[in-house]
Order: sequence, then C-alpha cells, then structure tokens
Amino acid sequence: MHSPLVVLGGGPGGYAAAFLAADRGMQVVLVEKDERLGGTCLLRGCIPSKALLHVGRVLAEAREIQTWGIEFPKPSIRVDLLRSRKEKVISTLTGGLAQLAKRRGVEIIRGNASFSNSTTLEIAPGGPGGTSTTLTFDHCILASGSRPSKIPAFDLGTPRIMDSTGALALEDIPESLLVVGGGYIGLEMGTVYAELGSKVTLVELTGILLPGADRDLVRPLAQRLEKVFEKILLNTKVTKLEDRGDSIEVHFEGPQGMSSQRFSRVLVCVGRRPNSDGIGLENTSVVISSKGFVEVDQQQRTSDPHIFAIGDVCGEPMLAHRASHQGKVAVEVLRGEPAIFAPRAIPAVVFTDPEIAWAGLTEQEAHAQGLVVEIARYPWAASGRAQAIGRTEGLTKIMIDPESERVLGLGLVGPGAGELIAEGVLAIEMGCSARDLAETIHPHPTLGETVGFSSESFYGIATEIYRPGSNAEKAN
Repeated sequence: MHSPLVVLGGGPGGYAAAFLAADRGMQVVLVEKDERLGGTCLLRGCIPSKALLHVGRVLAEAREIQTWGIEFPKPSIRVDLLRSRKEKVISTLTGGLAQLAKRRGVEIIRGNASFSNSTTLEIAPGGPGGTSTTLTFDHCILASGSRPSKIPAFDLGTPRIMDSTGALALEDIPESLLVVGGGYIGLEMGTVYAELGSKVTLVELTGILLPGADRDLVRPLAQRLEKVFEKILLNTKVTKLEDRGDSIEVHFEGPQGMSSQRFSRVLVCVGRRPNSDGIGLENTSVVISSKGFVEVDQQQRTSDPHIFAIGDVCGEPMLAHRASHQGKVAVEVLRGEPAIFAPRAIPAVVFTDPEIAWAGLTEQEAHAQGLVVEIARYPWAASGRAQAIGRTEGLTKIMIDPESERVLGLGLVGPGAGELIAEGVLAIEMGCSARDLAETIHPHPTLGETVGFSSESFYGIATEIYRPGSNAEKAN
C-alpha cells in the first residue's frame, strides 16, 4: 500500500495536519495506535482533566457561596456517574473527529507503526485478529506525542501508584493522596482530588511550585493551595516507596530531616518524555537529541527529507495548540508554500484555581537574558468584577519594552485567566504597544478590562489605582 502523505499519530497535531492536507486536495493516510482519534490531549490529558477541574470548581463555588448567606448540604459524589460523564465528553469529541475524517476522505489505519526505512512503515495490528500492513509513502509527518515520565524505583506494580493517565481514570476517591511533583499536571490533578474530598499532600524537589512560571502569578495560587491541600512539602525528596497492601508508605528527605507517612494512593507527575523510541527512527536519517526530541527546523523538517515532525516529539513546550499550528505549517511546506513556525508567543495555561496564564516574555526570563523591561501590574482587588464575584486575589501583569513601549509579555492569575490570555498573545504577535492596549475600549465590568487597566497603570493614569511616575507625561 502506498500513500503520498502519511501522518503518524492522531493527536491534536496529527489530525490537524491530516485534515488540512485533505482540505487542500492531498491524499493522506492517518496511522493511530489507539481505537479513537484525539491522542493524549483528548483521551488521557487536556479534555478529561478540564472536565474534572470543572467539577472541582463547582464544588468550591458551592462552598465559597456560604459567605453570601447561601448554604448547600454536603454534596454526595457518585464516582460512577462522574466517571461516565467524563467518558461521554471524550466519546462525543472523538466521535466528531471520526466523522470529520470520514467526510474529508482521510483513511485511518489503526495499529502500532515502526519505520523500516525512510519511506516505509510496518504497521502491526492494534488488536487480535488484525493483519500487518506495509505502508510506503513519499512524506511522513511524525506526530507521535509523548508519555508520562516514570521513575523506575517507584514502579512497585501496584495500582495505588498512579501516573496522570491512572489518575484521570478516577477509579475511586482515595482518603489520602500524595502528589509527587509541583508542575502543572500535579497541581491540576491535586486540585481535582482535593475538591472531591481527598486529603492531598504535594511534594516538590525544588523550593517553588511551577518553576517555569512567573513568581508574581504563582503566589496567589500557592496561597490558595495552602488552604486546599493538607500539606505542601518543598525542597523535599521522596527517597523510597513501599507497598503495604492497604496503603503506600512514603519516605521523605527534607528540611526537617527524614520522615515517612502512609497514603492511600500516590500520583507521580514528574514530567513527560517524547515518543521517539521504539518506532524505528534509527532506520531513518532523523536526528534525535540527547533528551529524546526529534530535531526539526522552522519548517518542521527533520534531517531526513522524507520525514517532518510536529508536537511533543520535537521539543518544548509540549502543548496541544503548538502541535496543531506546527501540523498546519508542515502541510503548507509540503505544498510549496513559504510557511515557517516562528511565533512571537505561545500561550501557556495552568488550569488550577485560580488559573495562571502567560504569553511572551516573563519577568524572570527578562532578568536571565539581561533585558531591561518595565513592568505594569494591575491587582484585581481594584476590579469591580473581581470584587463582585469575591475573587480579588488575581493579578494582571505586562512586560513592556521601555524604549518602544511594545508589549513583550503578559501574564494573568485569577479565574478565567486562560480565556483572557488570547488578547495578550494577539498583542505580542501584532507588535502592539502598551498604548494600543490602553486605548482599546474593554467592556465593563469584566476581568478582561484589567488588561487595558494594566496598560494604563504603565502610564500612571489608571482610574482605580494611583501610580504616579515618569511615564505619566507619555500618556499626553
């Protein structure tokens, strides 16, 4: 069997590439090992976790509304119905993808694929009764994604020790849960289980949560998690796990010395690794970095002229929206169009409560690069909308070039931050100045207007806060 274009992997990057190629009149085959399209994001990541985070937020709101004099009885949680509702969300979306593939004429082959050379895939059947397929191609877009990193010493062969995939299966609500890792996955899943009723302890090897995020944005989240979680252990190492049958005994080494504690379950969230191994790339000319990432240029070309790569398999940041855009670039390049993947900003969102979102340059990155930036902050305590909904811990922060006044970065922390960051991404991509944002009329009363108010703060003319400074005359 031969196809001019093969897309290996049916996640957000893979199906975006395959669908665009079909829309442009190209014959394309999509190879996916799972029975359903969607990849990690839809099946075992972004979508199911956000569905559960929504449930957690509703539970939190029911608790917080008591300060307004409204009380609800303690909620009763039907885990079986919660799990089936989450699966319904996934099934609806995967079913939609299957229909879109069919309508576009994208052929789907299911199975485990491996390169036998630069233009040939051997596809083993994904289940019993199938037959192997040899598929040759002119070009392949590799979109094989990533998987949770594992610590061999923690692999005790018990379901009480979970990765993010196991946690999203929601087998039960454990009485106590240890989350190993203070990155976004650990914080999101820890939030879910804490709101569902688990006593959650989080342990992080470094001294901070979300090491890659802006410290001003993390601070309100950390303060809230101190109340939601049982404990947060920073600068602490898990030295050993022991299966005690009805629990996992965890040994710690931290500022207070050595200690141990038993937990009903342990969730290990220590990052993800690219799926570049076990698929025969050694039989091609593709170059793989020391960290396991496939090396590509700005057109998503690998060192093998027949193979492109997109998404998690070709580097950080491992984000679905990055993969989708890279997939479209790869298809456009194959069609001879002058496309490159060179965004000024790729937004990142941590869907905790409060949410954290940022795009472009952060304050810490500016300092590390020796760049001089001016920073405008707008506390949500000055926002009428934030006061009305009782969420005044938020902050909007803009990094500005002092010479050109161009917006270099924007960050937010607060409810709905992920919905608000798109304006910052557009501003950075368009080369907007702080004045552009300040003079854009934002609807009132909204949380989104804090972006405009933050820009006004840069000029010292924000109505709801007083910030005199040398920039005030620039506003005239």
